[in-house]
Amino acid sequence: MTMLKYLPDDYDAKGQLRLPLLFWLILLLQARTWLLLLMAGASRQQGNDLLALFYPDRQSFWLGLLLGVPAALGLLLTGYRQRWPRLWQAWRGVLSLALLINLIWQGAQLAQGDLQASPLPLLLSLFDLLALIWLQLNARLRDCFLPEHNQG
Repeated sequence: MTMLKYLPDDYDAKGQLRLPLLFWLILLLQARTWLLLLMAGASRQQGNDLLALFYPDRQSFWLGLLLGVPAALGLLLTGYRQRWPRLWQAWRGVLSLALLINLIWQGAQLAQGDLQASPLPLLLSLFDLLALIWLQLNARLRDCFLPEHNQG
């Protein structure tokens, strides 16, 4: 008789281990520039003001979009865990690498004193650090990326 590591409710109808809610929030955190771009596009008149508020430097905006691509693709890839298991298994590392690069970039900006006007970048850096730690250490999330937990 085999012991189940997780409760039956932790699996979906396809037999895949459900992704934790915090994982979805981390993806949204990583894709925050894309979300801001969508909000700016939806609020036509104030769109430029909204982007200028969060990204006064255009270079930071483009870099934020680039660093948000792995999370945006991760949101799409969650539906294809069974179809592309090797890509899905590697995606946890891709998300972690994107978070690490983002942390290094934010640390460099903080060290230069570019972000002293607002505590928001420091808070986002803290959230990114916590997200990176959780992505690496959470056992259930690690199991969600293993092929044996994604077979239907």
